[in-house]
Amino acid sequence: MIHARGLAATFVTGKGKNRREVRAVDGVDLDIAEGEVVGFLGPNGAGKTTTLRMLTTLLRPTAGTATVNGFDVATQSVQVRRSIGYVSQAGSTFSQALAGDEVTDHGQLYGMNRRDAVRRGKELFDQLQLEGLWDRMPKNMSGGQRRRLDIAMGLIHDPTLVFLDEPTTGLDPQARANLWEHIAKLRTDRGATVFLTTHYLDEADALSDRIMIIDNGTIVAADTPENLKSQVSGDLLHLEFAAAEPVSRAAAQLESLGATEVSVDGFGVRARLRGSAKVVPGLLRELEAGGNTLEEIEIKRPTLDDVFLTLTGRSLRDAEAGSDDKEGSDEIPA
Repeated sequence: MIHARGLAATFVTGKGKNRREVRAVDGVDLDIAEGEVVGFLGPNGAGKTTTLRMLTTLLRPTAGTATVNGFDVATQSVQVRRSIGYVSQAGSTFSQALAGDEVTDHGQLYGMNRRDAVRRGKELFDQLQLEGLWDRMPKNMSGGQRRRLDIAMGLIHDPTLVFLDEPTTGLDPQARANLWEHIAKLRTDRGATVFLTTHYLDEADALSDRIMIIDNGTIVAADTPENLKSQVSGDLLHLEFAAAEPVSRAAAQLESLGATEVSVDGFGVRARLRGSAKVVPGLLRELEAGGNTLEEIEIKRPTLDDVFLTLTGRSLRDAEAGSDDKEGSDEIPA
């Protein structure tokens, strides 16, 4: 469905002596198969949005090649646009138009006749839990309803490939969870391929068959969520004792078992340990046999944020919160 090699985008920023070229995307390779849900992660300024813009023909690549649904993004942009659904982060509805008119007009822009666009639009309203909102203006809808309306507009022409750019940004937890269900059904019920950009790690973990992480314009990892998490140096293990005496002994035993990042704090010991499910039962038996009273044990599986930290040396959340970079906002292509 998507095939890219050496995809790159260079922008010129500043004027005069401050003029410089910035390589926002630097040789990205992508292969996305039919029916996949792929999560595309990266902090602001990493090249995520720029890559999406190139794949949806909103930005011409500076270098490299890409085909979407078999069409070249540089030379067959019209065919690409006709064959995909695109839901932008900002949304595309006019706040004072009627929701049904917005969806119908969007379908007609894709060459549908009005009768088919209305029929298809009402089907989508039922599927996306927008019943009774056909004659309501988007400005009078909740955030979750507006996002589902955006998705209806992106699906009106029944595309086999859907690009979702930050679809749940700004939604409350209940609305996010509801929208997750609808996104999952794009593949399970409709057989669609979904390319999802998101800042929410739990969202990418829950919805994606495969995750790609981009940083500094290049893909730094691409695999299933579980495989990516297995690359982290083990589960985080925390043992808490009733007294200080057994702590040093437990720390030594953990190190002998190959644990890393072993640290002691008061009556507790923390460590990273691979295969903890197999190792911990034996460790506990040894500790109990020595008369050591264990008050608490906690095992945390690696998260996608741990993956990002391992790969880049920084937390994805920290990188996101600390960046004001808006990719391409005041830049022109080189």
